[in-house]
Amino acid sequence: MTESSDNQDIRQWWRTSIINMEPGRIEFRGSPIEDLIGNVSFPQMIWLMVRGGTPSEAEARLFECALVAGVDHGPQAPSIAVARMASTCGLGLNNAMASAVNLLGDVHGGAGEQCAELYYDIAERMDDGATLPDAVNAGLDVWRASHGKIVSGFGHRFHKPVDPRAPRLMALVRAAASEGTVSGRFAEIGEAVQEELGHQRGGRPIAMNIDGATAVIFCELGFPAPLSRGLFCLSRSVGVLAHAWEQMQQGGRNKGPMPPKYLPQYVPAEHD
Repeated sequence: MTESSDNQDIRQWWRTSIINMEPGRIEFRGSPIEDLIGNVSFPQMIWLMVRGGTPSEAEARLFECALVAGVDHGPQAPSIAVARMASTCGLGLNNAMASAVNLLGDVHGGAGEQCAELYYDIAERMDDGATLPDAVNAGLDVWRASHGKIVSGFGHRFHKPVDPRAPRLMALVRAAASEGTVSGRFAEIGEAVQEELGHQRGGRPIAMNIDGATAVIFCELGFPAPLSRGLFCLSRSVGVLAHAWEQMQQGGRNKGPMPPKYLPQYVPAEHD
């Protein structure tokens, strides 16, 4: 029996290659859920869902390292602060988490995506014949023309001159490259950017931060740049959940960004 055109229109409204679901059947990219449960890790499942295919165990371990590294940075991070404030306003965990994730924009949460774009741009210049130093300098010039002087993925307001997460992640990338899991190309690019930025600062070292290091991993594993932000959101959601839950246990009502005895400075508006 031929399916009616109306029925086809309805079924094609949300076309997807991610899931095949009907009564008694749940398949993710062709794999029954009952075959996945107990046989794949959560990082492998994330990979399967967003990219398709199954990573090797070595690829999944490196991927997991990036996810673990970004889970939290304390209540001074706006997203975490919002999650805790939301919890004191009577919101549930899902609302607190959504409020926090909504803060992960271009400035707070988008640096990994922006850094991955820079790395990919440099790699493309090298593919066109540029040396690594020339590609780095050209890539940085284009970056600054579009985004300003601050280069996403490098520098940190707290961790100077070293973000303790980055060296560990880079060492793991190098180890994975030595085993043939990844090429190591983007590790070289990331370190070359860091070196050049330090040179431009008169020899003062600058930290590769969590965004710069995880961007290296995501690029090494072949994730498109925009997914770097989405993956960071997944990672940071763990810390958001933990803080929202902790604040619920601590209690408190309508906690704002500062204790009540501290008030914002009032500055009269200037009038013509």
